[in-house]
Amino acid sequence: MYHRFEENKYPSTNIKLKDFKEHLKIIREKNINFVNPNNFDQSLKDDKKQRKVLLTIDDGFSSFYENAWPILKEKKIPFILFISTREVGSKGYMTWDQIKELNKENFVEIGNHSHSHEYLVDESYEVIKDDIEKSILIFKNELGTNSKFFSYPFGEYSLEFKNIVQSLGFKYAFGQHSGVMDDTKDHYELPRFPINEKYGEIKRFTSLTKTLPFKFKKVYPEEKYLLQSKNPPKVKIEFYENIKNLKSLSCYSNEGDKWRQSNIKFENSNTLFININEKFVGERGRINCSLRDPSGFWRWLGVQFVVSSK
Repeated sequence: MYHRFEENKYPSTNIKLKDFKEHLKIIREKNINFVNPNNFDQSLKDDKKQRKVLLTIDDGFSSFYENAWPILKEKKIPFILFISTREVGSKGYMTWDQIKELNKENFVEIGNHSHSHEYLVDESYEVIKDDIEKSILIFKNELGTNSKFFSYPFGEYSLEFKNIVQSLGFKYAFGQHSGVMDDTKDHYELPRFPINEKYGEIKRFTSLTKTLPFKFKKVYPEEKYLLQSKNPPKVKIEFYENIKNLKSLSCYSNEGDKWRQSNIKFENSNTLFININEKFVGERGRINCSLRDPSGFWRWLGVQFVVSSK
């Protein structure tokens, strides 16, 4: 997941163009296929031995159109561009004419990123639903149809938010928790690796190309909108069986606003309890679990909670 390109005064959401070009080069050299959003359904089911990557860009900043789009267009590299309809045409954002230019290409998908891009996860059912319905109407008026892809603003969602997105006809929804997609993942909680100046550094990006999915049945609690009365959460992960060396995994969390290794315990061969001792503070609580695979790659699973002030 990318945002800005060569807007170096915003390092937390920016990627330098020379690094982005290197990312694309690394992907090609490692024989990783780019996923065309038009074939996304099949890509989740296809040959599991062929590594694939889906490029997504959030927000539709002008810097994407000016700096990254020419590169992707020349090489016909597929991607999803998620836009918030309220911001289109504002200073620093793409216009509808530019978006329509991209939308003509069969390797580009214009995804829905809400209308307002506010902290919708904190809002009422009616506010969330009205906001997304407004974006859908604008999509249909400007592009002729709405996308089946949705990206949660700030990657934040609750069970209610997920249900609204599903009820409005979207087929897939993306967060910002790190991880690798596969056919066992909830279609409305799809993970992405956020890339910026810090986390897009070449050594780290190369390591991301060596990650594999962690197949799990369920993560508890299912509700990722964390009320203070339930903070810290009681986290349990039910994995699928036959994951080699599963009990050798390690997990880290940012409990107490400091990254540390978590205390973990297995109930049986495939059920993991993660003991979070301190409350998550700030806006997000994160847990990352990894396991060295016999192939030399890493299985990776990320969980993100939205920490409510209530």
